[in-house]
Amino acid sequence: MEQTVLRPKPMPGQSPREAGGGQGPVRRPHAAPRRARRSRTLLLVLGAGALLLCGIALGIAAATVAGVGGPAGPSRQAPPPAPAAAPAPPAATLGVVVADGEKAGALVVAVHVPGPGYTAGLVRGDIVLQLGADRVDTAADLARAVSRSRPGEAVLLTVRHGSGAYQQLTVTPALVT
Repeated sequence: MEQTVLRPKPMPGQSPREAGGGQGPVRRPHAAPRRARRSRTLLLVLGAGALLLCGIALGIAAATVAGVGGPAGPSRQAPPPAPAAAPAPPAATLGVVVADGEKAGALVVAVHVPGPGYTAGLVRGDIVLQLGADRVDTAADLARAVSRSRPGEAVLLTVRHGSGAYQQLTVTPALVT
């Protein structure tokens, strides 16, 4: 029979361990308990996670029911409904999202594409310095100046672009409905 260099072939009727003198696949009887321990730990963690999620769900349900029913005791009567206020008049808008800049002015963060700011030529990164006669130091200043302007009337807008160039744009605030 032909023998290989690394491992001899077993004789017919012999097991690989008897033929190779202890070589071949090694049986590891201690690996099975380790595998069982891992699977038990995994099942325990999954079970605990499921119980935790069930407890959270029950707590939310109980809080919802308690919030609707309220605690037992003397019941309070709900206050009478407030009279309906007149709807607010439509406000003017430039169609831009602004934030406070590092220096004076309102930084344009986003421009709504079908809007007055886009039509006037505002782009993201511009800093609004003046709207009409009102100086703009913060985003709140710009909001106040726009709310004071009349929808449909053109207003001069002074901006500083990201490149540092100043430009005066004509913008027509629109209505928000």
